[in-house]
Amino acid sequence: MRKMDQDEQILRASKEIVVKFIETGRISPTGFPDAFKAIYRAVNETVKQSAGPAPTDGGSGEAA
Repeated sequence: MRKMDQDEQILRASKEIVVKFIETGRISPTGFPDAFKAIYRAVNETVKQSAGPAPTDGGSGEAA
C-alpha cells in the first residue's frame, strides 16, 4: 500500500471512530479536536507497528 493511501485510510478510520463516539454520546462534539488527535495517533501507531519496516529493494531479492 502506498504511503498516501495508508495515510488516507488512517485519517478516514480515525474520523469514523470519533463520529461514532459522538453519535453514541461517549464524547461531545466540542471534544472533537482533542479526541481526534488522540485517536488518530493511536490508529497511526498501530498501523505503522503492524506494517513493520518498509521493504528495501536489495536487487536479487535473496537474503544475504
